[in-house]
Amino acid sequence: MAKTKDKEVLEEVKEETKETTDQKDNTPKESTLYYFYSVGCGYCKKADPIIDELIAEGHDILKLDLAEPDNQGLKKELSDKYGKQCGTPWFIDGETGNQVCGFREKDIIEKWVNGEDIPAPPRPKSPPPRVPFLNASEEELNKWKEDYQNWTKENEHLPKIQTVEEILARPRPKSEPPRPPMGPNSKDEDLDEWGKKYDKWVKENDHLPNLQPASTIIDRIKSQRNSAQNNVGGNISPDLEARFQRIEQKLDKLVRHLGVR
Repeated sequence: MAKTKDKEVLEEVKEETKETTDQKDNTPKESTLYYFYSVGCGYCKKADPIIDELIAEGHDILKLDLAEPDNQGLKKELSDKYGKQCGTPWFIDGETGNQVCGFREKDIIEKWVNGEDIPAPPRPKSPPPRVPFLNASEEELNKWKEDYQNWTKENEHLPKIQTVEEILARPRPKSEPPRPPMGPNSKDEDLDEWGKKYDKWVKENDHLPNLQPASTIIDRIKSQRNSAQNNVGGNISPDLEARFQRIEQKLDKLVRHLGVR
C-alpha cells in the first residue's frame, strides 16, 4: 500500500511539473522586431503609417525613437552584434539579425515581419553626373547628356532610370545655394548674414517649387544647435548629429534633380 501511495504522489508531482512547464512555454515572449526611427526623418514619416497598420493587423513591432539614449544603445548593440550599419528608418529582428535598411513599401516590410530575407535594393555603380544649372551653356549641356547616357548604360540594373528629356523638363536651379554655417558653434550673426544671401538666391530661383525661406531654416538650425549645447559635456548625440546632416542633405537636393547629381 505504501508503494502505491508513493507512486500516486510521484505522478501528481510529475503532472504539476508538466503544467508549470506548459505555463512557462505559453508565456508571451517580448517582440524582437524593432523599428528604429528619428523625429524629422522624412522616410520615417512615410514608414510610420505602414508600421501602425501592421501593428493594428496584429504584428508585434516595437517602435523605438532614437532620441532616447536607451534606444541608441540598443541600436549600437545590434549593429555591433550583426555587423550591420543603417541610419533611419531601420527594421531589424533582434533575434536573427534579419533587416531592412531604409524605407520600403508595406509589402516588403510585411515580408520582413514574417521572417523573409529581404535583399537590399539595387544600387548605382557610381554617382550620376550632376545636372547642369538652368543657364548652362550648350557645350555644358551636351557634355552632361553624353556623361549621363554613359552612366545609364553602366547602371542598366537600376529600375526606373529617367531619360535625358524627363530630367531636363523639370525645374532646375540657376546656381548653387549658399551653404549655412552648421554645427553647435555656429554664431547668430553668421546665420543672419547667410540668410540674406540665401533669400537673394531664393528670389533668383523663384521658379523652383517648395523653397523654404531663410528664417525657417535658421530657426531650425538654432533650435538644434541649442539642444546640442545643452547636452551634458557638450557632446552631440547621434540623433542631433544626424539632424544636422539632414539639413545639409535637404540643401543638396536643391541642386539635384530627382536624385541625379
